[in-house]
Amino acid sequence: MSPHNIASLIIEYRYLVIVPLAIIEGPIVAFVSGTLASLGYFNLYAILVFFFARDMIMDALYYSLGYFGSRTQFAHRMLKRLGVKEEHLKELHVLWDEKPGRTMFIGKFSYGIAQAFIVVAGMVKMELRKFFAYGALAAIAQYFTLILVGYFFGNAFGGRTTILVENLQYVIAGATLIISGYYIFRWYVRRKFKEEE
Repeated sequence: MSPHNIASLIIEYRYLVIVPLAIIEGPIVAFVSGTLASLGYFNLYAILVFFFARDMIMDALYYSLGYFGSRTQFAHRMLKRLGVKEEHLKELHVLWDEKPGRTMFIGKFSYGIAQAFIVVAGMVKMELRKFFAYGALAAIAQYFTLILVGYFFGNAFGGRTTILVENLQYVIAGATLIISGYYIFRWYVRRKFKEEE
């Protein structure tokens, strides 16, 4: 889904559309929502709380899948996606135990495999208190940054809807650059993690 289509849907339906879109593509929707918050379409604090809660709920669901469904087909597909064989679970357990913060941040910012990291955390039975503490820090770092960058990006256009609408192609180009930078950073972190393995 292109940023232009996402922006149009969010402008038209506002809070009603943000929930399903955020589940499908959280980072892009967070940035666009931050931009639209600067124009008065959303309450900035409400979307900050929403995206934080969204991330924590999604993490809890994926953790539960790993914890309770470690022998299911889904869990094995997630492991395969991460490139982890069952014999590596012991090593991952040590990684989650010894460096939980680093592992959480690398996992959350790894493009395409973040969900698998969280499922593995459940499979190795990472302590819940640590899991949610580091997950909360990662959510704040990820979504608050995207929303606030979007908010300041919207303010760069003077905070007026007419300027934003008239120059929507520039907004989309800017959003695409920022989001591309975000995904490149996630890819870089993922590559670094694989090199350390």
